[in-house]
Amino acid sequence: MHQGGNFIGGSARLEGPNIQAGEIHGGVHFHARAAEAPAAGPPVPRQLLPVSPHFTDRECDLALLNSLLVGRAEESTPLIVVSGPAGIGKTALVSRWLRTTTERFPDGQLYADLRGHASDGPATPSELLGQFLRALGAGPLPATLAEQAALWRSVTAGLRVCVMLDNVFSAAQVRPLLPGGRHALVAVTSRHRLTGLRADGALYHQLGLLDPAAAEEVLSRGVGADRVRSEAQETRQLIDLCGGFPLALCLASARLASRPRQPMRSLVDALNRQDRLAALAIEGESSVNHALDESYAVLTGEAARLYRRLALAPAQVLDTRLAAAAAGIPLGEAEQLLDVLVEANLIEDIGPDSYRFHDLVRLHAEQRGQSDEQPAHRTELLRRVCEWYLATATEAQCRLSPIQLTLRRTYRYEPELPAPFQDGAGALAWLETRRMDLLAAVRAAYEQGWDDLAWQLVDALWPLFHRLRYHDLWVDAHDIGLRAARRSGDRSAERQMLNSGAIGFSVAGRVDEAIRWFSWSLEAAREAGDARDEGQALHGIGSAHRQAGRFREATAFLRRAIDTWEAAGYPRGAALSRIVLGEMALESAGAEWDGRRAVEYFEQAHRTLLAVDDPYDAARALAFRGRARAVDGDYRTAVSELREALAFFEAAGATPWQARILEMLGTSAAEHADAAAARDCFARARQLYALQSPSDAGRVGDLLAALPAEPADPRYGPPGQASDA
Repeated sequence: MHQGGNFIGGSARLEGPNIQAGEIHGGVHFHARAAEAPAAGPPVPRQLLPVSPHFTDRECDLALLNSLLVGRAEESTPLIVVSGPAGIGKTALVSRWLRTTTERFPDGQLYADLRGHASDGPATPSELLGQFLRALGAGPLPATLAEQAALWRSVTAGLRVCVMLDNVFSAAQVRPLLPGGRHALVAVTSRHRLTGLRADGALYHQLGLLDPAAAEEVLSRGVGADRVRSEAQETRQLIDLCGGFPLALCLASARLASRPRQPMRSLVDALNRQDRLAALAIEGESSVNHALDESYAVLTGEAARLYRRLALAPAQVLDTRLAAAAAGIPLGEAEQLLDVLVEANLIEDIGPDSYRFHDLVRLHAEQRGQSDEQPAHRTELLRRVCEWYLATATEAQCRLSPIQLTLRRTYRYEPELPAPFQDGAGALAWLETRRMDLLAAVRAAYEQGWDDLAWQLVDALWPLFHRLRYHDLWVDAHDIGLRAARRSGDRSAERQMLNSGAIGFSVAGRVDEAIRWFSWSLEAAREAGDARDEGQALHGIGSAHRQAGRFREATAFLRRAIDTWEAAGYPRGAALSRIVLGEMALESAGAEWDGRRAVEYFEQAHRTLLAVDDPYDAARALAFRGRARAVDGDYRTAVSELREALAFFEAAGATPWQARILEMLGTSAAEHADAAAARDCFARARQLYALQSPSDAGRVGDLLAALPAEPADPRYGPPGQASDA
């Protein structure tokens, strides 16, 4: 059984037998980790630990979820929302339930943590759609949320998959993630009830450690059934505020019992005003915060230190290597201490070497870190974690972009930990799953004034930006990286940030901003006397103008780029600029631009790129040259060259270029009255485009529809009509 991709922590996870994994995905199952014996130390008083998600029997909840699914089986895609307070086992319950539904959904299971209450804000639908589509092998993604959602619905229209959306903040996060067709299941967990999803046909199940009847019984035993009945509305509000947490309910009962004349409304109002961790207390004692303090107090010194340091690190996803970096300890010791924290219910085991805090526990751990760690130690742990991110991201960069110029790396605490991946696919998966934590590290380094560390982190993330195209992340990171490079006075780093950041603006369709950044880069390159960077900036400005349809302006900059690069002895750059000039010629009357025919631009570029051993870009030039030959009337040669380029990109697994060349072949065939070949090529191109861009798929579909009707087979009559034979 083949398993699909794994993305954990503000990310997506896929599992199922019928999904083919993309290049960056590895197999993962929902699982429950077998607890090992904790490290030696004093016993942990059970009543002072955070309550386990399995504190109450969940069989009734599972039966109710099954009934909701069965009741909606023949209708539209079931949307089931499981809501309840933090840390009560929503994720554990729904994960356990979905493991029983695998036969209903043989095409796989997708998981995403929407980070509803994360300090860096909820995950965006666009962020998760990108992960889901890549997990399903959809390839490069459209830039806009509307196109991504349309592609997602199209890809899932015929699939029997279940989608788990964990830790949702709002209904608006969910709607773009609803799959197409009616054969899927969407299970949502949230602290909020998400009543706005009723319009989308949602069914609801509210989960608590104690159900309302059990919670009411606790209150009745403490304050008397008569008082609970007479203040029924306030009782319900109090139960909601306590969230079924047994300790909270007992404290509420004790406080009410000690104040028999005080209306329950007073306690309800007080709980609405106070800190979550200190929400319930009796004369300053026995609060929920106090219970967590007691759990913390009985940890060994090493486990307590790791507990508070993990919460201070810029990380939502925790693992053994991060723990080792944060505490400055060996991997084996970090793994043992993580086991202690899992056993104490202070962190949650969510996957292979993946952990997270419950939000309330993280807040407690942060407070302990602020009070128990010396300022110098807090600074050291932050630096250690950020430098571990830098070293690991740089290793990923070396695996994914070995020919790319890598700027210097400097460390104060150079990590000696092994990389958490073995190959390029694993490196890209690590970058994607940690991308929000990596951006948090960039921000933290900049705020600390560690400017070199900040821009070096951004530089190391180039494969993440270039391959996965998270536009907002790309732009935000480079904005910080540019400010850090300028503040540090490193002009080489500044040019690097300007160039790679400008490409991000261009990819996001923000052409004018791309031109502004490339213009800054041009000024900096000239100041430094760096001709190669000057050519890059000129090429970038020209390409951006071409993207905006301003061909005359584009030509001026591209010509200057060619001259600059050739004078600097960089023929590859000049060839890339000639490809852009050739594209403009292809789009112009007579396939000619600036005094030269398109085929001439592509011929020169192709020859140069082969000479400098750049087969990928040489294949691009070959494809364009084939299309130019078709426009010039040499159809047989055109088809030969286009098919040669197509074979190269098929071997390279480059789906976008396969689709584009098939479209070129279809257009060329249609122009030369070869309707059958055009029909075949357009159909194949549309199928490939459907995995990447709905707008391109629609455009090619229109080209397909515009072809002459397929001739009737004389043996069977007109298409769609049965023969009388």
